[in-house]
Amino acid sequence: MLNLTILGGRDKNGVKEDLKEVTIKYGEIVGIVGPTGSGKSTLINDIEQLAIGDTFSRRKILINGEKPTLNMRTNPRKRIIAQLSQNMHFLTDMMVEEFLVMHSQSRGKNIRDVSKVIQLANTLCGEEIYPNHPLTILSGGQSRALMIADIALISQSPIVLIDEIENAGIKKKLALQILSESGKITIIITHNPLLALMTSRRIIMKNGGMRSIVHTSKNEKDTLLTLLGRDDWEMSLRERIRRGESV
Repeated sequence: MLNLTILGGRDKNGVKEDLKEVTIKYGEIVGIVGPTGSGKSTLINDIEQLAIGDTFSRRKILINGEKPTLNMRTNPRKRIIAQLSQNMHFLTDMMVEEFLVMHSQSRGKNIRDVSKVIQLANTLCGEEIYPNHPLTILSGGQSRALMIADIALISQSPIVLIDEIENAGIKKKLALQILSESGKITIIITHNPLLALMTSRRIIMKNGGMRSIVHTSKNEKDTLLTLLGRDDWEMSLRERIRRGESV
């Protein structure tokens, strides 16, 4: 089982970060929160690059307590991190099924029947994805749903970085549950209180630096239950409106 450690560096002013070390364990969901411009995306990028003190922040990333190898950092076949960005659209002119088969082959799995991946993706988004759909016609939400299913069932990357999921038009709670149950370390940038409270901990960012870490409390978990109920209600309204029904 893999764990990831972030060793603190410096903020935008070159001042040492208050948070010196954070270790994230197998299957854990951790949030990154803070105002716009506070350095959330920079932290995600440091993790994605497996920084060794060679980025502006001077942070270091350890895998199972050790410095990542050059091969791990540069060889696409050895990459252990998958990233979902805010804007997801495919440029490759391929069918959905063709892409998934090709990806499974590149991962050494050679999965011919990718129907489970597509089925899982369709539990996350409102408009159904079909095997013969060209990738280029998928919406941002469909693309994000397909990639989450792909990461859960095909990708061997044990670490998933998500830069905003709330505007993707997919089922947020289910998406995080799928990734966690597949054993992935999931690190998510979010401004959404529901998503923030679904994490076990959240790293607080300010002026480009990690300032503190907040563990989700019992009171916050109780608040989460209320928010989940409201989110389910809003989701049901959204689906009715999408279907052209009156509310």
